[in-house]
Amino acid sequence: MASHFGILPTDLLQALSGQLAETNSGVAHDLKDVHLLRLPHPRTGVPCLFVPYETSQASSILEVQAICPPNRRSWFTDDAVVEDGKLLVMTPIDPAFLIIPMLQATIPTNGTTANFRPADDVLEEVASKISQNSASVGDEPIPSGDVQHLSSLRCVQAAMRRVCEVKDITPEITVFRYSPEKALGYLQSKVSRLSDRSISELSRTINRNFAKDGLFEDGKETLLTAARTRAACDLISQYLPRALFDQLLASYDLASLDVYTQSLREEAMALAAVNMNAVEAKESKDVKDAGNDKKRKAKGSHGVEKLKKANITGMAKLSSFFQKK
Repeated sequence: MASHFGILPTDLLQALSGQLAETNSGVAHDLKDVHLLRLPHPRTGVPCLFVPYETSQASSILEVQAICPPNRRSWFTDDAVVEDGKLLVMTPIDPAFLIIPMLQATIPTNGTTANFRPADDVLEEVASKISQNSASVGDEPIPSGDVQHLSSLRCVQAAMRRVCEVKDITPEITVFRYSPEKALGYLQSKVSRLSDRSISELSRTINRNFAKDGLFEDGKETLLTAARTRAACDLISQYLPRALFDQLLASYDLASLDVYTQSLREEAMALAAVNMNAVEAKESKDVKDAGNDKKRKAKGSHGVEKLKKANITGMAKLSSFFQKK
């Protein structure tokens, strides 16, 4: 098996270390088997790798991303060399982002209302549709078992309660029906948290962009609030289908911010046009001056021109004074 370097959350790393220690000592452990799931990315639908893990204290899903160097690299660890130089980064992902696009596939296309069903049945239908869609476009099919495995995770069951209508039939039986309204409301709560000043100011890049646009100036508090909302929407758009992102964006009144940013773009374009005209005028002047310099050089000085017109008839050539006698 190939070796790879990876960055994992501390709790998972500790759980894996504990699992290895307990396995070697013959003691049972509470960490379930950790394995990779191949699932569609919530924004693109492209199959990607995710790592679910559960302990008695935690339940989470990690997104696996590979950072590959442009040139061939290796890792050195002690006296060994890991040939593959890429770095695997595993970061937690909100399970709601994963399941919202999946649950959207369960909405009836004939205008009727979907029935309440257990999570197992809902995700079984999702797995079937995803498998059919991937096969129809020629992609490698996503394993239906990977999709169905989500229903066994506590974090996914909690996420379904946030984006679905829920009925608790008995303490052991709970049924779900996807609710676009609840899903949108949940996304708006994420935007509200990310757009909070205490959170948004943690990003230096976002603050630099706000400062560059003059949004920290006095009297622009309303525009700054709208800009923070827009930045939060852009952040979570990395895990939303385009149609859902447009719907989320349309749920906010960002008209004044759009007008302001458009005026900034027009000012920048006007300034760029002025600078371009100045550059073109300078280049034209330089070309003209260069042409005049050539003409002056070709014409020569006044004394040279006068000598050219002198009558040299009957005069001996200068070379005749250096001939052998």
